[in-house]
Amino acid sequence: MLTRLALFALPLALPFAAIAAAPSPAPADPGTVKVALDTDKGRIVLALDAAHAPKTTANFLKYVDGHKLDGEGFYRAMPYGDGGGLVQGGITSDARKLLPPVAHEPSSETGIKNVAGSIAMARLEPGSARSDFFIETVDIPGFDASATDPGFAAFGHVVEGMDVVKAIFSSPRSPTKGVGVMKGQMLDPPVRILKASRLP
Repeated sequence: MLTRLALFALPLALPFAAIAAAPSPAPADPGTVKVALDTDKGRIVLALDAAHAPKTTANFLKYVDGHKLDGEGFYRAMPYGDGGGLVQGGITSDARKLLPPVAHEPSSETGIKNVAGSIAMARLEPGSARSDFFIETVDIPGFDASATDPGFAAFGHVVEGMDVVKAIFSSPRSPTKGVGVMKGQMLDPPVRILKASRLP
């Protein structure tokens, strides 16, 4: 049984013919919302899937738009398999910044899998997720919903900055901080989220 997460990104001299023949850029996916997490290790850009995980995406955007993640951080790196795992972040400074829990949107409904680069909500019980989230550096199929386990709600993926995610995962961890299964997984110091913001 996998551990429950605690859960406690045109040259000016072009001839006219070349300009006319240039393909038009693909239109932006109306169901995707891009968010940048600027950390003290660099920028991570996320593409959130509002079309398939609307409730989870809307919840995360409330934290972004309300600047509630600014100054918070990534505080945990959980190993999984060989050389990878996940990094977890969220609000730890002030419980008054937390919003009500969001309804659980399992992968069996959204079709969004827990694979390398996915962002998902951390939780205790289904429907208890608030601000805490994690980004996976490897595929973790055991976090997808099954007939006996509701899994974790993935709602987007990293489109820029996986090197930053991996750098956070490789950051120093305290051998003593953390409770229960989280002991030895707490980043020391945490990696700060300087700013979280929507991108055009």
